[in-house]
Amino acid sequence: MQLTGKVVVVTGGANGIGEALCNVFHRAGAAKIVVADLDLVRAEQVAAPIGGMAFKTDVGQEKDILGLIDETERRFGPINLFCSNAGIGGGFDPLSENAGGHSDEPWAKSWAIHVMAHVYAARHLVPRMKARGGGYFLNTISAAGLLSQVGSPAYSTTKHAAVGFAESLAISHRAHGIKISILCPQGVDTNMLRSIPKGPQSGDGDLSPLEVAEDALKGIEQETFLILPHPQVIDYMRKKTENYDRWIGGMAKIQAKMRESYRK
Repeated sequence: MQLTGKVVVVTGGANGIGEALCNVFHRAGAAKIVVADLDLVRAEQVAAPIGGMAFKTDVGQEKDILGLIDETERRFGPINLFCSNAGIGGGFDPLSENAGGHSDEPWAKSWAIHVMAHVYAARHLVPRMKARGGGYFLNTISAAGLLSQVGSPAYSTTKHAAVGFAESLAISHRAHGIKISILCPQGVDTNMLRSIPKGPQSGDGDLSPLEVAEDALKGIEQETFLILPHPQVIDYMRKKTENYDRWIGGMAKIQAKMRESYRK
């Protein structure tokens, strides 16, 4: 898919990877970019220099996603690319004393933002895309959805679920001309990464949001399902499936080192 002349929506577009996606897509020739975020002031700051529109959106609320889609299409025409990019880093516990946690709150919040936001976008856009012969989704997930995230069962579990939903979306609607890419980096130098404990996600180096966004653009242009800004992830996936027990043992060692470090 080429972005020249296309209408694009980016959720979580006010900073980090989302902001970089907006700028990269603008340079690629997108006709209009809608910057959706809870932080409307910051979204307006991102939208202004690229001639975009800011839209206040809580992606965990279906009515907000529907409103975003309706208003974008009313003002600018059919959405060609919907980037479900918003994410949170809550629920991290480096000691991981109980994988089930102590409250439903981080689980519910992660589920709403990392899974249901993708579901809501598909629920309201797929019928429209089918009617006009196609469309594109870019879902920002994480390498944690392919591997795991030591120290945050809620993050890891919901990112795995996001991968599963993206697979279903791609399989169910390939015949309808609907394409999907999932963006799965490891460490990216964003506010979210800085807010969580240091962990294995940074083991191969933290990329800049711009580097990740440029990889995302290449993946979209090539219509690649799995976009891996950290190419090492494919080897980790192979090792995981080649010997699951050995992989679990290795991850448990990382968890043990993290516990030891945070207890000092």
